Amino acid sequence: MSTPWLPLTQPEQITDLAQASHEQPVLIFKHSTTCSISAAAKSKIERQWADSGLELPIYYLDLLRFRPLSAQVAEQFGIRHESPQLLVIQDGECVYDASHMGIRLADVKAVVK
Repeated sequence: MSTPWLPLTQPEQITDLAQASHEQPVLIFKHSTTCSISAAAKSKIERQWADSGLELPIYYLDLLRFRPLSAQVAEQFGIRHESPQLLVIQDGECVYDASHMGIRLADVKAVVK
């Protein structure tokens, strides 16, 4: 099964996913399409997704096309912008924040239980 990426392209989606995170954790992957490290992190997530056991919504944010959304995510959830970056939003708050090669789906699974 491939990663079920959901495109994050509109400011109101951030509000909606924050609300939805009270029912179920939500993932946001911030990706720079011109960065080889970001491409490697995205590929790693895609390879590990099927075996991760995670059945959560995972949003894909193209930082180059939607830079203002990245700033909105950082401000709303009180995190420092990095790229690539994987966030877990749960109960309206960021409970996991990893970047670069520190992104591990096993860590996400441990956080969301």
